[in-house]
Amino acid sequence: MAQQPANPLGEQIYLRVKAEIFDFHLLPGDRFTETELAARLGVSRTPIRDALYRLRREGYLEVGFRSGWSVAPFDFVRFDELYDLRILIESHAVEKLCALEDELPLAALKAAWLVPADSRETDPRKMAGLDEAFHCALVEAAGNREMLRVHQELTEKIRIIRRLDFLKENRIAATYDEHAKILRLIMRRKSTEALILLRSHITQSKSEVRKITLHMLHDARTTMRESAAT
Repeated sequence: MAQQPANPLGEQIYLRVKAEIFDFHLLPGDRFTETELAARLGVSRTPIRDALYRLRREGYLEVGFRSGWSVAPFDFVRFDELYDLRILIESHAVEKLCALEDELPLAALKAAWLVPADSRETDPRKMAGLDEAFHCALVEAAGNREMLRVHQELTEKIRIIRRLDFLKENRIAATYDEHAKILRLIMRRKSTEALILLRSHITQSKSEVRKITLHMLHDARTTMRESAAT
């Protein structure tokens, strides 16, 4: 799990810089120094350094001996590998749940996802959190704590692109529909059908967020060039 900083100010700076990366205010390849960031945020370099090294450990930043800090490039090969691992873990969880003879611990998921259309969440950010919670809950319900730990770690690592999946309204509707179908198949112990739908669901999400990420990076860079020109 991610290591927590030793001081509250370092935590605030960590969250601020991470949000700037997630929201494409800091783009892959952008360079800055600790002094520049400290001046912009109005704080000393000590909490800045704590926050930046935490982001480096998590793979969001790179640091050079004399060149200062830079935002790490998007590594789509690594993201694909993380999505593959996610599919393996969640597929195992679904298989295990379908094999249980006792009542399945899915009441909270049914209450959240088996709802009429007018009761569905529409806010993209909230929807991203709900989607994460759905998939984590499936793994947790399967009862393997080590798999849950690994799944939580990879969920954090892909969040930077995965949350973009819900910027399109049709993706929110599709997610509700597919989550509901997956739940119903699990409750009916239809393991094969549930696995096919789960893998298709995750693969489609991966494809969508990749396209959206590339598009948003292009738009952000275009905006920066236009601002620099004026």
